[in-house]
Amino acid sequence: MIKLLDVKIAVIGLGYVGLPLAVAFSKRFSVIGFDINTNRVKELETGVDSTQEISKSELDAAEALSFSCNEEDLKACNIFIVTVPTPIDNLKQPDLIPLLKASEMLGRVIKKGDVIIYESTVYPGATEDDCIPVVERLSGFTLNKDFFAGYSPERINPGDKSHRVEDILKVTSGSDEETANFVDDLYATVIKAGTFKASSIKVAEAAKVIENTQRDVNIALINELAIIFNRLDIDTCEVLEAAGTKWNFLPFRPGLVGGHCIGVDPYYLTHKSESVGYRPEMILAGRRINDNMGSYVVSQLVKQMINKKIEVNGSRVLVMGLTFKENCPDIRNTKVIDIIDELKTYEVNVDIIDPWCSPIEAENEYDLVIRDEVKEGGYDAILVAVAHDEFKEMGVQAMRKLGKPKHILYDLKHVFSKDDVDIRL
Repeated sequence: MIKLLDVKIAVIGLGYVGLPLAVAFSKRFSVIGFDINTNRVKELETGVDSTQEISKSELDAAEALSFSCNEEDLKACNIFIVTVPTPIDNLKQPDLIPLLKASEMLGRVIKKGDVIIYESTVYPGATEDDCIPVVERLSGFTLNKDFFAGYSPERINPGDKSHRVEDILKVTSGSDEETANFVDDLYATVIKAGTFKASSIKVAEAAKVIENTQRDVNIALINELAIIFNRLDIDTCEVLEAAGTKWNFLPFRPGLVGGHCIGVDPYYLTHKSESVGYRPEMILAGRRINDNMGSYVVSQLVKQMINKKIEVNGSRVLVMGLTFKENCPDIRNTKVIDIIDELKTYEVNVDIIDPWCSPIEAENEYDLVIRDEVKEGGYDAILVAVAHDEFKEMGVQAMRKLGKPKHILYDLKHVFSKDDVDIRL
């Protein structure tokens, strides 16, 4: 097995997960950050991180970190950490193409004795049943004889500056006992919060996928309660505040469930479950509730507009925020798009503002225009979809000035008090 003193790491995929990990490891080891996106590599080489996870000063200080999109450069490394996306397709089935493509590439570059560690979220068994056979086929090597593998699920929370990669306890695992110990020792060199060595790769994979599945199901329960309480004319937030006075009440809140983790990972688990003959009930029910929240939000807004005698057809609605969460530029799998698409079915004219979102990404990904600024008095409804700090600092009065004399202010994220808005989820 490779000695820690001889480690040279390649991190494959330089997104929200890969870049912070590469920077962390570069404090102890020589690291190559690899990405197939040449523009991403170029911007990082100039000290710019468009995800805003790593500052320019941090990149400048990472002297042992270099960037590349040249596959040949990887041959100098002996540890390969895969942090590529694992999305779902239009049928909500796991899309392993990025992961399998990365595995094919590694099959072309690994040497005898090298170690591949996967971090991408997958269903139990994906590493050993789907990825490793690809590496073996391309390399001609055999697992645990010629090369070794590990799995250490990512736990990055995009936009969270309090919980950085070094501060989050890391689950580790390996394809055999010696590899498991090596992988655990490797991560322990940079993870201040410590590590937890799982008994197998499958256990580590399952642990990761249920972390987000558990959150998804809990949020679905609160979303369903919000629907019930709205029918009963009870403010959901007030109910949760009252219930939260009990020490063991879980502090979940209603809302849209998007992003690349919580809204995706449960489908990986249900896919695997169905492949072994069991159709999950609770997990899929939670997914249905959360996937339908965009339509529910729009139905509530439209009802309020009708009650206030605001013509819906041809109206102007301002959607404040497009990213999947607050204070983060990530628009992957944002459920705000569901609201926008549903509003358009009512022939509503939708404008969008978001100080965190890249206008180019919004146009490329969703064919949407992000406005630099909006005029006062122009909107029949204003919907606060993302709780960016800029929107909080803006305040209710300034926000209401954007509306016509008769308008609706829908606070989806409970940014303001109940008395200051017309609707809260």
